[in-house]
Amino acid sequence: MYLCYVDESGTPDIPGNTTHFVLAGLSIPIWHWRDTDRDISAVMSRYDLEHAELHTAWILRKILEQSRIPDFDQLNYRQRRSAVAQHRTAHLLSLQKQQEHKKYRQTKKNYQHTEEYVHLTLDERQALVAEIAQIVSGWGFARLFAECIDKTHFDPSRAKSSVAEQAFEQVVSRFEQYLQVTDMTQGQRNYGLIVHDNNQTISLKHTTLMREFHQKGTLWTGIQRIIETPLFVDSSLTRLVQIADLCCYALRRYLENGEGDLFSPIFDRADRTANQTVVGVRHFSASTCVCIICQEHKTNSLPF
Repeated sequence: MYLCYVDESGTPDIPGNTTHFVLAGLSIPIWHWRDTDRDISAVMSRYDLEHAELHTAWILRKILEQSRIPDFDQLNYRQRRSAVAQHRTAHLLSLQKQQEHKKYRQTKKNYQHTEEYVHLTLDERQALVAEIAQIVSGWGFARLFAECIDKTHFDPSRAKSSVAEQAFEQVVSRFEQYLQVTDMTQGQRNYGLIVHDNNQTISLKHTTLMREFHQKGTLWTGIQRIIETPLFVDSSLTRLVQIADLCCYALRRYLENGEGDLFSPIFDRADRTANQTVVGVRHFSASTCVCIICQEHKTNSLPF
């Protein structure tokens, strides 16, 4: 039995506010579940984040209040939290007095997203994420499946599906075909279950799509080994969905900004054939694209 943890990065809307939409799934065999959870939790605990969610984009965001606190990096964790809280309270009160209601609500929301990380400097937060990416890179039993869509090259009328629908069909197809390959290498019939971040806007859509795939198959393969519809869970409570979030973030930041520090270790886990051709991750883009994903994904190895 294999679990495939799925999350997304960017917006599927065209044009939206990102050039790329990435849907990624990280598959692990169930007998390694406890090992992976233990690996990540151990790192998080060392940074005093044992009960916090690993949300990569918010962790790596600059926290301006830290730069306004003298010798912030010389303070201990408790002192850092206290100092940031004082600055934030004063700022929110100031916005209320100025009757900046919309700005107040958005600022308060942003503060809540980063509240668990304020005791860590940016360097420390970058080190945390980099360390976890290296751990994921070392999980030889894990496989990464992802569809990275450059929306400037996506034509819904030709695709006959939305960006999000194409991405989900691709990830499901590759996970199913990976399970078929494990059948041949392990001499037994293996099954898989998709565990998805609980996003209210897509849960019904992906559940409906998965039911259709079970009945008719995808464009590329019948679905015989993935059981049930996706299991939707709260990402704040599930470490491996948080790792899927890290994978999505690393892929999109590489494709949009050329950032390779997180991409390289994460890309190590992309599903590959015996001759090391990448088949688990695809960049849907121009045929002239020279990114690493396009270089290592040979179009003649899969009909995707």
